[in-house]
Parts: sequence; C-alpha cells; structure tokens
Amino acid sequence: MYGKILITLDTTPTDRAILDHVRPLARLLGSRIVLLHVADGWAARTYGPDAVSDEVQEDRAYLERIRAELAAEGLKVEAKLAYGDPVTEIVRWVEQEGCDLIAMSTHGHRFLSDLIHGITASRVQHRVEVPVLLLRART
Repeated sequence: MYGKILITLDTTPTDRAILDHVRPLARLLGSRIVLLHVADGWAARTYGPDAVSDEVQEDRAYLERIRAELAAEGLKVEAKLAYGDPVTEIVRWVEQEGCDLIAMSTHGHRFLSDLIHGITASRVQHRVEVPVLLLRART
C-alpha cells in the first residue's frame, strides 16, 4: 500500500511526532522511508546544492543522524536535502521521485501565527495527488 513514504522534516522537535508515528507503519508494511528537509536560508536559496553555510552543514548532519537512527532499527531509509522554498521543493520532489504517502508534522499555529510562519503542510497537501498524513505535534 505505502511502498515509499516521504517524511518531511523541519529540524525542530516537532519532527519526533511524525517519526514516531510512521516508524511502526513503515515496519508493518515493509515501506521504504525517504527523509526530506528543505534548507531555506539565504545561502541555500541563493546557491542551492553549492551552498556552503552553517545551516546547510547542520541540516546534513541532522538528516544523517535521523537516517542512521531509523536504519539501526532495521528500517529501509534514505535522506535527501533540497534547497529553496519548502512547499515548492517538496512538491517538486514528489512529482519527480514519486511516493505513496507524504507524512508531515504540523505546528498547530493559529491564524496570526499561520500568516507569519506560513502553512507549509496545507499548501503541500493541496498541490499533490498522493495521500498526505498530517500529524499535529504537541508543543
């Protein structure tokens, strides 16, 4: 059913919620997990994969830590780093690479905070043709 699950990460504590939720699902179904984070700082948006910054280095290290953690549990997992606008890059990745399910944590912002922080999960959900699992992280 879900042979390939894309988990989007934003390198915040909210990532734990979706990771903990998807682990048993992936294990049960024998799914392959792809971890995707979109670096969206100035260097990442300007230089893309050629960006050299503390942000990009920290993002790579974070992805590798999570990848290694899941792999140590016997899950099939790979990690990808994209650069630019998170919504655009997540949608582009799904269109180019394909997946059977997108899993995302949401921050649960309300109105004014949504306007300030954006609504990445909602915007992605309305631009893709695959199921999207949204899990509100407890803050």
